[in-house]
Amino acid sequence: MTYGRSASPDPTFPFEFVPQRTQDAELLHELEFVPGLKELLLVRQVHALEHATVWVLGEQAARDDRRRGRLGQLRDNQELGGMSSDRGFYLYGHVNTQQLRRAAQTALTRLTEGEWDLAVHPRCGTNLSVGMLLTAGLAFGISWLAPKGPLEQLFGLGVAATAAAQLTPDLGQLAQRYITTAIPFNLAIEEVSPVEDLWGRPSHFVGVRWIE
Repeated sequence: MTYGRSASPDPTFPFEFVPQRTQDAELLHELEFVPGLKELLLVRQVHALEHATVWVLGEQAARDDRRRGRLGQLRDNQELGGMSSDRGFYLYGHVNTQQLRRAAQTALTRLTEGEWDLAVHPRCGTNLSVGMLLTAGLAFGISWLAPKGPLEQLFGLGVAATAAAQLTPDLGQLAQRYITTAIPFNLAIEEVSPVEDLWGRPSHFVGVRWIE
């Protein structure tokens, strides 16, 4: 995972990633008759903002550590989780509301100014979905091609699981970058408010609106 320090495309990816500022707005104007299109475009942009906000919160935590005399390395807060919708995203876990408000706005600015790698996160559910599909596909293929003996089938399943584990991180990032996220050129942050999840645990909602 790279943290997007410049507008240069990530050299670890085989395809150049250069999003256009008006691409989603133009697509919506051309296909406005398609039901649910705007909501889909919103979710992709919100998803990117969610990821970037988590990265910025990690940077803020690192700065706080340095002030306390700790190492202050950039870290991913494993206790934070998120869920995106077409209205904004929920962030689950303990976080200060004012810090989250600053982090979300900073994340939006940095994303739209070229730090596109902030849109990708290694703990995204996309990676899990890609891993499951890849494992199932490889397992089915190897099971069909391999001899039908139990040892051969078991060995084939092991090969499928190992191959999927090796391929999933890169393929998951590609899926995030080109399918499940989009740079939030059309988002404005409207609110950041504390809420509770279904189990009464603290969380926040970051509300957004569409802009042209």
